[in-house]
Amino acid sequence: MFSFCADPSVLPDWQWMACYLTTGSHFALYRSVLVVLLLLALAAPLALGMGFLGALAVRSGNAALRGVGTVYVSMVRGIPDVIFFLFVPFAIDQGVEFLRHKILCPDWDQPIRQGNDFIVCQAAKMPLASDPAWMHDVWGFTLALIAFALVFGAFAANTLNGAMNAVPRAQLETAEAYGMTQGQTFRRVLLPQMWVYALPGLSNLWMILTKATPLLFLLGIQDVVFWARELGGQKTGHYAYTHPDWRVWYFLGVLAFYLTLTWVSQKVFDRLMVRLNHGQATAGGEALRKAPA
Repeated sequence: MFSFCADPSVLPDWQWMACYLTTGSHFALYRSVLVVLLLLALAAPLALGMGFLGALAVRSGNAALRGVGTVYVSMVRGIPDVIFFLFVPFAIDQGVEFLRHKILCPDWDQPIRQGNDFIVCQAAKMPLASDPAWMHDVWGFTLALIAFALVFGAFAANTLNGAMNAVPRAQLETAEAYGMTQGQTFRRVLLPQMWVYALPGLSNLWMILTKATPLLFLLGIQDVVFWARELGGQKTGHYAYTHPDWRVWYFLGVLAFYLTLTWVSQKVFDRLMVRLNHGQATAGGEALRKAPA
């Protein structure tokens, strides 16, 4: 990146470090931080949406819908997260390729399952072998995003269902006595008030989601953990920038990144909790009411 980086072996320490930290591999490390932040920015609302639908399904008066919601929440909560993170991307990937194979290659006369191999025609591959590398990266990221949304959506559903149950029943009955329909009661009374009860659980879920992002490494996505291990390993004379084993320093940097992220998140949730507690008949709302101006 710098003009003086042509021969690293003759550079003083500060110039050597400046050149080392601006190599292509290190820019990949910096991009991987953005990948983690993008995953969090997309997975959190998707998981919340899945959780909201799951909570509504669990509370539904329709037995079939209630059964689907209960099975979804119970199954995901009862199975280790790593199993889902590994299963969901492979299942979706093979499912999409199977459907594309049936549509695009109707004349295929060989079985798709051949022993342990899953073989489809080249036109059914997702993405195609001729597609640019960024399409492969986007597809892998999308599969990981779906896995995160499904797993954490189940936990969010349980949290939101508990929050809905925590809203005083008397308030719902009062709304019905004033002539509100069930839908109006839900939108105007239950939905606005449940967030103060849901936020503590959702904040914990966000912290767990944040700490789960290194699982991207298991899905073949080059995240910060991958690059910390790769760049921190010992570099010999075959490399332009040789150095001993620096993995401890790289992992300390990853640790600092996650600690900073969770610290900022906690501050945001604390401010949001204060805002939601204003005027509420909760312990937090009562403490705010009695606090000196």
